[in-house]
Amino acid sequence: MTARVVTLDLDGVTDKAGLMDRCARDLRLPDWFGRNWDALADVLSDPGLWSGDGAGDETVVVVRHWEGYAEARPDEWATAREVFAQAAALTVALALGGSS
Repeated sequence: MTARVVTLDLDGVTDKAGLMDRCARDLRLPDWFGRNWDALADVLSDPGLWSGDGAGDETVVVVRHWEGYAEARPDEWATAREVFAQAAALTVALALGGSS
């Protein structure tokens, strides 16, 4: 089994609208993505969107530069983390520290 790694870069994101726009862009979500928590949960749990080229492939989303958003909107960030944690079709990991 191989893993496909996708980066979600939240640099400069300070609100929910920015987070949803960045998710749509960086994760290349479909046009029908509704830019709300339920829609994000749905796309992150849809195996058809994340299966890759092989049936056993795994997708890992690495979230970078999330600290500014977490500080600006702690309640929204808590919801985002909950949605990420419940993603059924992929793995979401938070990048810690450093500038890389």
